[in-house]
Amino acid sequence: MTAEIFVHPDRRPAAFRPFKAWKHMQKLIADKEDTEQVFHIIEALNGRSFERNFWAFAAKPAGQRLLAEKAYLPPMLDDHSWIRELPEGTVGRAYVEFMEREGLSAQGLVDESEKYRSKAQEYDDAMLWYGNRLRDTHDLFHVLSGYNRDALGEASLLAFTYSQQPGLGIIFISFVGCQTITKHAPKGARIMDCFREGKRNGAKAAKIIEQDIPSLLREPLDAARARLGIEPPVVYKETLKLLAQHGYTPTLQPQALSGEPVAA
Repeated sequence: MTAEIFVHPDRRPAAFRPFKAWKHMQKLIADKEDTEQVFHIIEALNGRSFERNFWAFAAKPAGQRLLAEKAYLPPMLDDHSWIRELPEGTVGRAYVEFMEREGLSAQGLVDESEKYRSKAQEYDDAMLWYGNRLRDTHDLFHVLSGYNRDALGEASLLAFTYSQQPGLGIIFISFVGCQTITKHAPKGARIMDCFREGKRNGAKAAKIIEQDIPSLLREPLDAARARLGIEPPVVYKETLKLLAQHGYTPTLQPQALSGEPVAA
């Protein structure tokens, strides 16, 4: 199946603006839940990497098939009724449990991205669909990779994501996040090793963005991880245990920046 790929003729790669990225990084450090800042940082640093990733995706048979279908994921992912009927231990059941435990929804991430888009020019074309797919699969990355939503887990997951979809903005957030945690973590905590492990695991794994998401949700989680070549985040889990033993929760919020550990 060969898709007709429309990219708006007025679309241009974003300018490289490191000072703007740093300003938004400070806001993200102050509040890791301020997801809008992530979109600003990526836009300020990624340059042509988004386009390169898109055309590499579009050149593959899986990408061609998905571009021909242009499925929009949030309504399907937020319809938990059918996913709950899947067998226990499937990717879908793990996804629903994760989203409900964390109080998340796919539409919530859409809403955050729309705050950014209201301030930036965007075009209704194949690249917009691709960017949406990257956004809408973020929480599936959490489930499949084994990284939680604590600050160290988010930073490590971005390192994983960078190896799947390279971009300077993503790796900048990941690196600065891990460096910030390192400054206040107990001695012996292998924070930067978590960063390196995330990059390594993402590089070894098959591209999650290229998967048929409804079919993936129906797979047993362990089997899906094995098929995709996703290795467990061993260093990350060991580091979380060490941090817990010291009564420390990895955070990017102001309490950590003051040097005071945050009780678990």
